[in-house]
Amino acid sequence: MESFDFKNRFAENVFTDVEMKKRMPESAYSEYQDTVAKNRPLPLSLANEIAKAMKEWAIEKGATHYTHWFQPLTGVTAEKHDSFIEPDGKDDVILKFTGKALARGESDASSLPNGGLRTTFEARGYTAWDPTSKAFVRDGSLYIPTVFCSYGGESLDKKTPLLRSVEAINKQAMRILRLLGDTKTGKVFPTVGVEQEYFLIDKSVYEKRLDLANCGRTLFGAKPPKGQEIEDHYLGKIKSRVWDYMADLDKELWKFGVYAKTKHNEVAPAQHELASVYTTTNLAVDHNQLIMSVMKSVANRHGMVCLLHEKPFEGVNGSGKHNNWSLATDLGENLFDPTDKPSDNKRFLLFFTAVVSAVDKYQDLLRISATSASNDHRLGGSEAPPAVISMFIGDDLSEVFTAIESGTKYQDRDADEVEFCEGILPHLKKDKTDRNRTSPFAFTGNKFEFRMVGSNMSVADANIVLNTIVAEQFMIIADKLEKAENIEDTIDYLIVKAIRRHGRIIFNGNNYSEEWKKEAKRRGLLSLATTVDALEHFVTEKNVSLFERHEVFTSAEVESRYEILLESYSKAIDVEARTMVHIAKRQIIPAVIAFERVVAETLNAKQALTLGLKNSAEGSLMINLSKGLDGLYTAVSKLEYDLSVGAEKKGSKEKAEFDKSVILADMRAVRDHADFLESITDKALWPFPNYTEILNSVMY
Repeated sequence: MESFDFKNRFAENVFTDVEMKKRMPESAYSEYQDTVAKNRPLPLSLANEIAKAMKEWAIEKGATHYTHWFQPLTGVTAEKHDSFIEPDGKDDVILKFTGKALARGESDASSLPNGGLRTTFEARGYTAWDPTSKAFVRDGSLYIPTVFCSYGGESLDKKTPLLRSVEAINKQAMRILRLLGDTKTGKVFPTVGVEQEYFLIDKSVYEKRLDLANCGRTLFGAKPPKGQEIEDHYLGKIKSRVWDYMADLDKELWKFGVYAKTKHNEVAPAQHELASVYTTTNLAVDHNQLIMSVMKSVANRHGMVCLLHEKPFEGVNGSGKHNNWSLATDLGENLFDPTDKPSDNKRFLLFFTAVVSAVDKYQDLLRISATSASNDHRLGGSEAPPAVISMFIGDDLSEVFTAIESGTKYQDRDADEVEFCEGILPHLKKDKTDRNRTSPFAFTGNKFEFRMVGSNMSVADANIVLNTIVAEQFMIIADKLEKAENIEDTIDYLIVKAIRRHGRIIFNGNNYSEEWKKEAKRRGLLSLATTVDALEHFVTEKNVSLFERHEVFTSAEVESRYEILLESYSKAIDVEARTMVHIAKRQIIPAVIAFERVVAETLNAKQALTLGLKNSAEGSLMINLSKGLDGLYTAVSKLEYDLSVGAEKKGSKEKAEFDKSVILADMRAVRDHADFLESITDKALWPFPNYTEILNSVMY
């Protein structure tokens, strides 16, 4: 296999600082660095210098076009491509790219989701370059990461509020550090590492499944004889075809400067994972969007399809992504590093308990940040955290907090060792915390792992919420410290207060257990099982004022996102329901009728031979086929009728409630009848590949 030349090829398709410095006058490059460091707008003269250098580099890379690459509220990325050519007035062309074209673009702000901020006839919207994220070349175009806003200036994207939240947490964290006597740190910024799960199936089976093509998941499928019961796929030997795909994927991502690090088989058959190294939040979000796009295009080259739906197959694990979040300083410190003696590390305890308070107070927002119709299928399953937010912090930190709360002295102890056996094998020191795969929000040594985000979702939403709710707690702490007569005593008071008031959110046990459901209810924790249940909390006064206070969202922007999330929920369910009706009526019902005909011919032949038909296999099969078909037809008819009723619902909330309570139940009934029929119908007559064929479609 061809090796990868990291020295010369890593980030070769990215307009890095090294390339910029090489191609720009030294004074202009220094001005750019100073502008970014101080978070100031770019002067047009500087933008022109950057555009010139960027264009020359991009053309050398084969680019003929440029695009402002932005992240609208669809959850995916958007792009409109313009060529570099301009007429020169002499029947020829010149290649032109100005600072104005780099810094600002225009796009339709009404056709993309806007939640009522724009009407159809008010089309103008703007994109503006984000200098903190690097431009890159892909498929013959220069991609320029940008924000996206309406003509009135309202945010219509995920990057704008993300950048605002990054600034909010920096502002409040710096206040605390200064009050603690830190005069050297110049900046605090959140860092993120994303673990991305996905499925790979052969293109031939995908093309025969309309539900996969339309919805990203199978709407029908009887349980296969072998799913993930044997647990032989997790971390197992990677099939050669998948290995070739992963190797190709790594190289493509490395060329874009993406820190693709870890790859392995996941629990479900045909399921895999890719994890990235930590980087700044803004870059991590951009990289994850790029990862999902490149995953699909590379899979296509290998004759496969990459599925990113949270639950593409019923009965086996679905896919999520783990958002590993921490706070770093420009001096290279991790603010959540407990050090060897966390009980004596007041700064760590102060910042840590601020997160505990934030997670408890804003459980609803964290749940909302990972909510969608597709993720509802996954949350609460045996492969994903439940819809009740809680925090895992490990036994050691729990003991530290217990001692602090009771006013006793915690006795630090050395880490225990794990002994494998006598002899050459090493003795390993245990980490201070274990890992808890059932916890939605777990502290894993020096970072927090938020496990609820769905595979197909942007991680921007989760990080916007995390940054904002923690910034709020930092602000409260800073306000208290500024008024304190004795800083040390006030710090002790704030730590104890956080533990006593918000310790209910801490749970180190099994989040899947029935006992925890009862205990969580006793503690007063929120249980928001579905998207519709969660979303009504988004627009409460408490949450709207939080976002406004830290200038992350305006009230209008919150309302617009609320409407978009409700509409997206209903649209996803409606597409699935209509697809289900189409498949049932035009594929499944005709197939079963065809099989009934075969069985009936056998029955008639037996009768002609005067063979006894009482209790015959054919007779029993015919009865089951007939009952199943009648049940399926009735269920499909009800689903069709209820879809027409739902179409008359006026408000987005009323429509979403109807879809949740009526349409999903109808779909469940249709599927149950169809899956039963699949289990008794001749496989040769079944109209599309079954689960065994799909999950084993990549065999080598």
